[in-house]
Amino acid sequence: MGVCMKLSTKGRYGLRAVVDLAVHSDEETIALSQIAERQAISINYLEQLIAKLKKAGIVKSIRGAQGGYQLAAPAEEISVGAILRALEGDLNPVDCSEVMGGDGLCSNSDSCVTKYVWKRISDSINDAVDNIKLSELVAESRKVHASTSLSDNRSKQTCGK
Repeated sequence: MGVCMKLSTKGRYGLRAVVDLAVHSDEETIALSQIAERQAISINYLEQLIAKLKKAGIVKSIRGAQGGYQLAAPAEEISVGAILRALEGDLNPVDCSEVMGGDGLCSNSDSCVTKYVWKRISDSINDAVDNIKLSELVAESRKVHASTSLSDNRSKQTCGK
C-alpha cells in the first residue's frame, strides 16, 4: 500500500467555494448561503474557510444590505496555489526540514538522499498549482455548465414528445 498525499476538505471545499464565487460574482457580491447551497457545504464550515481566504487577501467582504463576498483581485491574478496555501498551509508532501526551507534540524540531513525526491515532488506540486489561475477554472466551469445545459436541453427536446 502506497503513501498518498491528499488535500483536506479545507482545500477541496475552499477551492470549490472560490471558483463558485468567481463564476457568480460578476459585479455583485455573493452571500455565503448561496455558495453553501450550490456547493453543498455547511454554512458554518464555509464561514471558517472564507475567514482564512479573507485573511490571505483572496476574498473581501462587503457590509450592508447588498453585502456579501467578492474576489479581492481579478481571477486572472489569483493562483490555485495561493488559494490552497491559504487554506492548507504549505503543500509539502512530507515534513522534511530540507524541503520546508532548511530551518529545522534533522539528524539525518547530511546523509539523507531521499530529501532530493521530496524537494522535487514539492517543487512540482507548487509549480503546478501556482501556474493554474482561478480564471482558468472559471472558464472550465462555464464550459462544463454550458455542455450540461445543452445535453439537458437535448434530452428535454427528445423526451416527452
